[in-house]
Amino acid sequence: MAEISMTVNGRKVTGTVEDRTLLVHFLRENQGLTGTHVGCDTSQCGACVVHLDGKAVKSCSMLAAQASGSDVLTIEGLAEGGELHPVQAAFKEHHGLQCGFCTPGMIMAAADMIRRHPQGLDEKTVRAELEGNICRCTGYHNIVKAVLAASEAMSGKAKAA
Repeated sequence: MAEISMTVNGRKVTGTVEDRTLLVHFLRENQGLTGTHVGCDTSQCGACVVHLDGKAVKSCSMLAAQASGSDVLTIEGLAEGGELHPVQAAFKEHHGLQCGFCTPGMIMAAADMIRRHPQGLDEKTVRAELEGNICRCTGYHNIVKAVLAASEAMSGKAKAA
């Protein structure tokens, strides 16, 4: 058993977990944060993406003990003050979801992508960087539109209405 401590969505949390407990299971089962999904158990689908110390990671591919001492941000912690994060708002506005299962991971991956490309994004880059996130419902067209819109809004290039 491992004693772990981390900050999750701005809140300090501790717990005792089996050494083999994955971060995704710690978040879902120990913290009740079920927005982070388990989709494939092989780190192929990206439904489990969270931010660890500011960077997107697949939480099904790391042990909870490896995240001890880190700052973890999940989809539940992305919005602030009751206001959707710009990526969440863009997914809503541009219908970047269908069943919603992949959406938390897509949004977390997109937020990280936008952070790493503050100058803005183009469609080719978005499509290439979303390769690690699988959506079985959509053709990705609206997801890409949503990421581009969020990137534009967050880079300050949004056109005045």
